[in-house]
Amino acid sequence: MKALSILSVSALLAFVGITATAAQNASMTFFVTSQGPGDGANLGGLEGADAHCGSLAEAAGVTGKTWAAYLSTSETNARDRIGAGPWVNSKGETIAESVEALHSEQNGITKATALNEKGEQVNGRGDTPNRHDILTGSMPDGTAHEATCENWTANGQGSAMVGHHDRMGLDDSAPAKSWNSSHPSRGCSQTDLQGTGGSGLFYCFATQ
Repeated sequence: MKALSILSVSALLAFVGITATAAQNASMTFFVTSQGPGDGANLGGLEGADAHCGSLAEAAGVTGKTWAAYLSTSETNARDRIGAGPWVNSKGETIAESVEALHSEQNGITKATALNEKGEQVNGRGDTPNRHDILTGSMPDGTAHEATCENWTANGQGSAMVGHHDRMGLDDSAPAKSWNSSHPSRGCSQTDLQGTGGSGLFYCFATQ
């Protein structure tokens, strides 16, 4: 009987833990993709990138939300397509209260908070492999940069502006520490993205 009670308590604690994790995930409105589509910076355009965000979120158990990739194109600014905020990660930690806060020093994006949809940290500078180059195609204020790998349809020549989710680079300059506008990639292929410390990952925000 005593052993049965211990097992019952253990099962109850496990259930509570799973329920708490599920509740945290359900509130998630921001994440870094755990993986890209696998074709370099060819994401299938904005439509394909948004769908990838939605698929990853659903696989993580987060439903009922509309997701948008934080990506700019020649006709669209990333800041204009992600909703109004606020946004929180899978642990309920605030990333930003508004679009303005997101594009200011008030934003909460760090290696510790820019988690993927599973609630895991994403490799950064110093990790193997380094995956801190996050595709954005954006300027620091969230408006479009010219480097977007042909509006996220190219996987060869060209380049994409990337940010560093871990806020680390080769020096202490503002670009090196920028979450959304650090430097252009070497090219648009998967190999090119990996060559400069990336993997074709991008940010996803719930618009509602």
